[in-house]
Amino acid sequence: QVQFEEFGGGYVQPGGSLRLSCTASGITFSSAAMAWYRQAPGKEREWVATITTGHNTFYTTSVKGRFTISRDNSRNTVYLQMNSLKPEDTAAYSCCTAAGSCGQGTQVTVSS
Repeated sequence: QVQFEEFGGGYVQPGGSLRLSCTASGITFSSAAMAWYRQAPGKEREWVATITTGHNTFYTTSVKGRFTISRDNSRNTVYLQMNSLKPEDTAAYSCCTAAGSCGQGTQVTVSS
């Protein structure tokens, strides 16, 4: 059974930065593509970014140039560095394996 520990959410003003982290257990982390998703109140869950086992990265258009996904296989951890945050980035952010197992999420609120 896959388990996740997600940290780093919080409250930030527009233009600010946050770094999310997610440590996974119960999987061979180095062999798993990892992704971040987000869900805002009243909206569908949205894919944000993916990092492959070869460290190739992919982003949804709205976060390109502002967010960076990375991974540290020695720590079984995937990160999401979020810069230039906007109010529309407000959501619960979850990390997921490519197989579809996801953590419970950490809340990010961007507001002045």
